Formats: sequence, C-alpha cells, structure tokens
Amino acid sequence: MLNPFPNLLFLSYFAPTLLRLAAALVIAFVAYTHIKNRGALSNTKFPIVGKGAWIVWASIVVEAAVAAGLLFGYGTQLAALLGAVLGLKYSAWAGRYPQFFVLSRIASLLLLVICLSLLVTGAGAFAMDLPL
Repeated sequence: MLNPFPNLLFLSYFAPTLLRLAAALVIAFVAYTHIKNRGALSNTKFPIVGKGAWIVWASIVVEAAVAAGLLFGYGTQLAALLGAVLGLKYSAWAGRYPQFFVLSRIASLLLLVICLSLLVTGAGAFAMDLPL
C-alpha cells in the first residue's frame, strides 16, 4: 500500500525523540509523587528489604537519573534499559503496593515497550549519544 503522506517520512528521525521525552516525563512524574509522599511511603513494608526512608530515596534517585538520561539523551540505551526494568517492576508490583507504584499496569507496560524500542532504535534527534 502506498504511504498517504510520503513527504512526512523525513521526520522519522524525530520519532525516538518523542518516545524518549514521553518516557522521561512519565518516570519523572513517578519520582515527583515519591518525593511528595515520601513520609507515608517510608512506612511501607516490602519483602526482603523491609521498610525505611532509604528505600524511598533510593527509588527517587534511580528514577530521577533515568528520567534525566532520557530527557537529555545522554546514555540513552542504558537509561532505556533501566527504564524497561522500572516499567516491568511497576507492572509486577502495582496491585500489591498501589501507594508506591502509582502507574496502572497498562501504563507500566507501555513504558516498558517504549523503553525497549528506545533500546533498539537509539536516542533519535537532539541527543548526546553518538552511534559508534
């Protein structure tokens, strides 16, 4: 089938950029909700690691680093891999700890797919990653 808008195909290099920015904003939103509710979240008891404020702060630091890497396009493949792990973790634990994992399962799985596609396609335009 013929493409109905062949003149728009030159913009295909910007598609990973839009995906990268969307994933960064979602992960930054999760980090923001953790910062906002850190007092209540520090009382959540997790298996193996227990409870404490250090769990909340560790998740905030990891999420902020992944969001910054995706937003600025620096270390995008590593940030996308960590973002995919976060998406998988969010979707697996969303039902058990809804106060900590604020995204729905569908949103978490979409984040996982976006990050996996960024891992394969690269950072797109306006990124600091250079293909070797």
